[in-house]
Amino acid sequence: MRIVGYALAALVLATMVLLAIVLPPDWRLSDRFGLVFLGLVGVGVLHLLARPCLRATEDRVTVVNSIRTHVLEWPEIVDARMPVGEPWPTIDLADGSTLAVMGIQSNDGAMARRALADFQHLLHSRGEAEEPERPG
Repeated sequence: MRIVGYALAALVLATMVLLAIVLPPDWRLSDRFGLVFLGLVGVGVLHLLARPCLRATEDRVTVVNSIRTHVLEWPEIVDARMPVGEPWPTIDLADGSTLAVMGIQSNDGAMARRALADFQHLLHSRGEAEEPERPG
């Protein structure tokens, strides 16, 4: 999705700029700027669609959705699941809330299931907090 989104954004902007240049002379400058502005709006929308991803490092997990980015420590994450029919997985957090992971799309079929399974494996190997030492 990311490659397609950004390639399409470049194509939309290039097309709008080209149209603004080759328009007949009776079109005003404001019309030409309007076309380029419309292309920039399209680029912005495509950026929001192409932006989501899930990055897991040794210390933390970064969930980038269309508008917000969440940085989580492994022990904050309790579970990750993607029920049948849902568009993307959700992460259950230790505070009782859930977080959508738009970077994995269920439309990707086997690739999405494999990505979720890989993330769940990392979660189970890194996600558990150490037990505190008990006095006595």
